[in-house]
Amino acid sequence: MNQYPLASVHPEAKIGENVTIDPFAVIEKDVVIGDNCHIFSHAVILDGARIGSNCKIFPGAVISGIPQDLKFAGEITTAEIGNNTTIRECVTINRGTKAKGKTVVGNDCLIMAYAHVAHDCILKDHIIIGNATQIAGEVEIDDFAIVSGGTLVHQFTRISKHVMIQGGSRVGKDIPPYTLIGRDPIAYCGINIVGLRRRGYTNDQVFLIQDIYRTLYTRGLNNSDAINCIESEYEPSIERDLILGFIKSSSRGIVRGSMD
Repeated sequence: MNQYPLASVHPEAKIGENVTIDPFAVIEKDVVIGDNCHIFSHAVILDGARIGSNCKIFPGAVISGIPQDLKFAGEITTAEIGNNTTIRECVTINRGTKAKGKTVVGNDCLIMAYAHVAHDCILKDHIIIGNATQIAGEVEIDDFAIVSGGTLVHQFTRISKHVMIQGGSRVGKDIPPYTLIGRDPIAYCGINIVGLRRRGYTNDQVFLIQDIYRTLYTRGLNNSDAINCIESEYEPSIERDLILGFIKSSSRGIVRGSMD
């Protein structure tokens, strides 16, 4: 461990190999940090933080602060960050409450400056959260989603895989997989073709996803009728089943179509 003398590290914190802790960083007692991490000056890692390997925590970030939830009663909970994740300047990630017991940010994520991840959120892998985005409690964001800067995400909202959300959006409905979301108020604006191409989706897969969303959003059907049509008109596939499963399990309802 490379710890500068002016860093404050509790002697019982569990610090891995080859971790750099810069001056004025603070690491409390009930903290675990994996190998090859860099904790920059003035980062604050509080009780309950569990940080994987190869992470970078930039100046002013606060990991595992107590929840901003009046129901929180001091229960022991965690804020867990996976491997190869970067937390930029002044990001705040609160730990969980008794609702889920933990807040999670997965592997290979980038959380940009001044973003906030509230209690009990579950962010999976390969996610990008833009500058100053504010994510309320118990939000779930799936793999490869990109939430652009200045976005506000309502409590309990779900954002599925391979989604791209325009900066400055106000997200109050669930966002189904593969979609491109924008406008004010937010609406479905097509599928995230650029993201899908970058991740190796074939033409056939892209055309199938586009076709399913045409059925959902442009044929004048309500969600129940659209679901029935999608089930009857398209053969089972990973893409079809992910879309159907997400829509069926949405308790908040999904984002509206751009022509609604």
